[in-house]
Amino acid sequence: MLTAFTAGLLLITISELGDKTFFIAVILSMQHSRKIVFAGVTAALAAMTVLSVIFGQILSVLTQGSKIYVHYAEIVLFIAFGLKLLYDAWKMPAKADEEVMDEAKEAVEKAELDSKQKSTWSILLKSFVLTFIAEWGDRTQIATIALAASNNAIGVTAGAILGHSICAAIAVIGGKLIAGRISEKQITLLGGILFIIFGIVAAIEGN
Repeated sequence: MLTAFTAGLLLITISELGDKTFFIAVILSMQHSRKIVFAGVTAALAAMTVLSVIFGQILSVLTQGSKIYVHYAEIVLFIAFGLKLLYDAWKMPAKADEEVMDEAKEAVEKAELDSKQKSTWSILLKSFVLTFIAEWGDRTQIATIALAASNNAIGVTAGAILGHSICAAIAVIGGKLIAGRISEKQITLLGGILFIIFGIVAAIEGN
């Protein structure tokens, strides 16, 4: 359980810093109450984590007689993700951070146009929906599914939610100051290395 918790925590914390959902939280917290934005963003990420873990557990049950294949698939998935992230980091332009920030701004501005309400519930809902949509299909969601398919579900869930909460807290508290200092290229590079390490660890544990 401790291994699953640590894996989920490290994977999410490093991968989510500087991600689109991170910048969405930064922008929203500059316009609305930080507490409300944090609650909405964290709730969305927690919901996504729980769904991902459920998917992972379903996958584990469906492949009950083929555990070895799931294990190999997990190794291949992590290493493939890692190599892709390293390639993306190598190809990433100097203004990659600005592009991710612009995407987040566009998503928030569109939501602002669609709803002019500024009530607590509307801000909470907006934070939840924008974050949930941005996170759907993200590499961290797929990685969480893979982790949950072959590791302790409670450990993965707790670690991933804590990782998401840490990133959300950083975004809403000091995101404006930190955003300009976070290098998407370096974070992507670090994420790639981390995925490859997880793949290697999974291979070693399987022996």
